[in-house]
Amino acid sequence: MSPFTWRRKAARVVLLDREDRVLLIRASDPANRGKGHWWEIPGGGIEGAEPSEHAARRELYEETGLAEVEMGPCVWRQHVTFEFAGIRFDQDEWVHVARCDGGEYRPAGLEHLEAAAFHDARWWELSELSVLDGSEGNRVLPPWLPAQLLDVLAGGAWPLEPIDLGHVGPA
Repeated sequence: MSPFTWRRKAARVVLLDREDRVLLIRASDPANRGKGHWWEIPGGGIEGAEPSEHAARRELYEETGLAEVEMGPCVWRQHVTFEFAGIRFDQDEWVHVARCDGGEYRPAGLEHLEAAAFHDARWWELSELSVLDGSEGNRVLPPWLPAQLLDVLAGGAWPLEPIDLGHVGPA
């Protein structure tokens, strides 16, 4: 257990292209390569009183290099706790959706830990998300993404209020 816990607010982005493919970043923990790698949505800390949608757009650009996006609403809220790079995180997250015309993964401002953690990214077809079953190399963060994304897209409209997923266990 880490001796330090970083309590913060964070914004994340489910980025969809026009064909409903979702961009996921392949990552690993630079302080514990034994965890293997996983696929995750972009995002990071909210700075001060920054609105979550601004943080989501900023983090998306820093982590992917994609700037020409239509930022949508916060669709999900969650509370997560996890350990990464020897630090225990305890954070409330606002998960937005955004649309774009696709594009290449070209990070534009990674912090040192992110540069060590992020390996590449790819666009996933919704039908392919079913292979992200939690096995080595096939984990997705957040773990609810495949089911929740399919449900929300099938509904045809974003919910009027964010879906509160409560506490999502450690990664």
